[in-house]
Amino acid sequence: MNLFDLSLQLNGFPIRKAQQILRDIQKINEAEYANYINTKRQTILKYHLAHNTFYKQFAKNSDPINWNSIPVMTKSDLQQPLENLLSDGFSKKTVYIDKTSGASGTPFFFAKDKLCHALTWAIIKDRFGWFNLDFNSSKQARFYGIPLDKKNYYKERLKDLVSKRIRFNVFDLSDTALTNTMESFKIHPINYINGYTSAIVQFAKFLKRKQIVLKTICPSLSVCVVTSEMLFENDKQLMETQFGVPVVNEYGASELDLIAFENPDGTWQANSETLFIEILDAQNNVLPLGETGRIVITSLYNKAQPFIRYDIGDTGSLSTRSTPIKPILEKLTGRTNDMITLPSGKQAAGLTFYYVTKSIIEDDNNVKEFVIEQLKTNTFKINYVSSEDLSANKVKAVEKTIDTYLEKGLILVFERQKQLQRSKSGKLKQFSSLIQPAS
Repeated sequence: MNLFDLSLQLNGFPIRKAQQILRDIQKINEAEYANYINTKRQTILKYHLAHNTFYKQFAKNSDPINWNSIPVMTKSDLQQPLENLLSDGFSKKTVYIDKTSGASGTPFFFAKDKLCHALTWAIIKDRFGWFNLDFNSSKQARFYGIPLDKKNYYKERLKDLVSKRIRFNVFDLSDTALTNTMESFKIHPINYINGYTSAIVQFAKFLKRKQIVLKTICPSLSVCVVTSEMLFENDKQLMETQFGVPVVNEYGASELDLIAFENPDGTWQANSETLFIEILDAQNNVLPLGETGRIVITSLYNKAQPFIRYDIGDTGSLSTRSTPIKPILEKLTGRTNDMITLPSGKQAAGLTFYYVTKSIIEDDNNVKEFVIEQLKTNTFKINYVSSEDLSANKVKAVEKTIDTYLEKGLILVFERQKQLQRSKSGKLKQFSSLIQPAS
């Protein structure tokens, strides 16, 4: 077993078993696949109705035989202590725990049982394998953030080592920083780029200004995979031109799984192995293929915590060419983050505020929702929904975090709201800039 797989196995995530389960699923023929989906969604529904106290109450008025009677779950339903959400036989010590990024403005902690988490990695490895990428051997240029507290910082650095990743700083996208990034591509035989769309776009713009095609200085580069934010066609064309390799669009959610991945034919293929995806209207009716609505997803394998008919907070549509075995995500609305422009001239990815949520979200989930607006180059307004005002200590913690991740001397305005203004789709934009970004 190679180092990446071994690290998963040693941490209690049975990757070999998960990969065998995935292979068995992928052997199911098209004629039988709809029955596989129906059977798995009924199995996980019955499991949580029998073994999860929270879900028994949540879905008490549903008819297990009638899938359309199953209530739709939202992020706000899950904003409570994690202990309340765990199924019988599971504890915090026996599950994988993480928290959502808060990109929707509604962050929360979640759990997966260890086999479910291993299946997530099996799916990811399978999709990256479409482009001949192997986490055990392919070297990655990683455009993600990283925690700055020592424990989690070194934990991520260890993961980078095991996963053959070179991590670049999305908190600083200045020309100086991007020059250093470019130089790294000259030195290291990097096979692929992976990370936040907006940060990678900024790197592509930098290369355009320098009139450099990345593959000419890094011949080993073969593909770029972007995630976490909307990929616009003109940005994709820019990146493909400046990188000299195909750009692949990934769509996922940490609390669920990899949701869709662009295959080598250019089709945004949705995950039908471990997820059941529905498109619903405002009244929770299933929409026909081709029509746009709310993306609602059921996790077919997570026994630790129910994600059944879970409204992820995005809108989109499935293509009329979709089949049960090969659903095709035709359109996705949302996940767009503005760039942050600071008084020093430094720019950073809007998803920087993912890390600010560490100073806001607590186990008691006192702060339910928040959005951040950049009013001026040096002024940020944090609107939040909470049962009480942020304490002076919490405000100082947020200020300190922003000093660390962005720069000192910024003005922060905190304002508690009864509710936050949403877009027509019902989605919150976590960060928006009201100033003209640097080109």
